[in-house]
Amino acid sequence: MSEPGHRIVECCASMRHQGPIRAITLDLDDTLWPFAPVAQRIQAALEGWVAEHAPGASSSFDVTTAREVLVTVRRERPDIAHDLGACRREALCRTLSAAGENPVLADDAFAVIYEARQQVDHYEDVRPALDRLSARVPLLALTNGNADLQRTGVARWFVGCVSAGDAGVEKPDTRIFMAACERLSLPPGDVLHVGDDLALDVEGALRAGMQAAWVHRDLDGTAPPEALRVRDLLALADALDGVA
Repeated sequence: MSEPGHRIVECCASMRHQGPIRAITLDLDDTLWPFAPVAQRIQAALEGWVAEHAPGASSSFDVTTAREVLVTVRRERPDIAHDLGACRREALCRTLSAAGENPVLADDAFAVIYEARQQVDHYEDVRPALDRLSARVPLLALTNGNADLQRTGVARWFVGCVSAGDAGVEKPDTRIFMAACERLSLPPGDVLHVGDDLALDVEGALRAGMQAAWVHRDLDGTAPPEALRVRDLLALADALDGVA
């Protein structure tokens, strides 16, 4: 137990040196809820829809093939690569068309998987931690994905959301972090970004001049020395209480 406490003390000292925290930006997937179960729901919903409405394409929508088509779309369409929803629609169109089905059906298919995408299971620490964090400073969601704050049950804690689809670029591009700071009307140094991905969240935020916290949830890795390292969001709330 001494090691986590010692780590928090070290990080809090670093954060004091960096300056005050006047707002927090939060990643969503794998920070507020695990994404793997969401991906499984998306795949199951897609396969069920295809079996009923486009049976000729059933063999084309297995997990591996669907992932490969999505990767190909992102590579061949840099104009929409940052927008997950647009890429999914394009991938659906291509797959349906290649299987001899009407590509117009892609909109209906996307509506089904988008609904499944919003069905999330919050980590146990999320709700009590968001209560504490949102009472302290404004919270802004910052995501590469297309989760809806209202439909995922977290809207009441947030002042808004900046997504890659909105910003035109995705993390770790510094421009999406700057867009979040502009939304908050704060300089980057006064904003703490919190996420699970060392490259996309932590390193991206630090390059943008923001403060950063890595919520590792037992993930392996080494955070930069200037970043706060916490196991979950309750540990983050505790750490921030220590610098009040």
